[in-house]
Amino acid sequence: MLRWIAGVLLVLSVAACNGAADLTDAPVPLGDFNLVHNIVVAPKAVKGGPLSRKVSKDELSAAMKAAIAERFDRYDGSKRYHFGVSVEGYVLAQPGVPLVLSPKSILIINLTVWDDAAGKKMNDEPHQITVLESFGSGTLVGSGYTMSAQEQLKNLSQNAAKAIERYLVKQQKEQGWFGGVQ
Repeated sequence: MLRWIAGVLLVLSVAACNGAADLTDAPVPLGDFNLVHNIVVAPKAVKGGPLSRKVSKDELSAAMKAAIAERFDRYDGSKRYHFGVSVEGYVLAQPGVPLVLSPKSILIINLTVWDDAAGKKMNDEPHQITVLESFGSGTLVGSGYTMSAQEQLKNLSQNAAKAIERYLVKQQKEQGWFGGVQ
């Protein structure tokens, strides 16, 4: 029972962090990284069933592009890189039954990173990222009650941009991307 409680607390503490919470801090070191092209598309984005609010493919693309720019425009290395992001699916929670059915919002994206100098992809296959909404004020009863669809989408996009950053840091350490650790 203690392990279960500790596991739940760990998940909640990780999920409590909004993807934009660290944007006022110095960026995480990513070697000689500079994002030049931030391309986001959503031609195949699938709405997650009847439990989701609807947003347009343009809104999905714009929110994700803005969150990536917000996070990665802080990097000013001399080597040029490009992101190709495809929004694959989403759920923007509608109001549920408080404490019984509190749907959570989800965003699924595919990421491809391009090295401009080499003229090729750094990851042969797109890296899929799935993020959930941040837990915080109002999520006990579901974000559908406390946030508009646009607010939910912004939260998810910021969480996805943070997940992209974590992936890049991992690849830098394991694969030597962006000139290795600086």
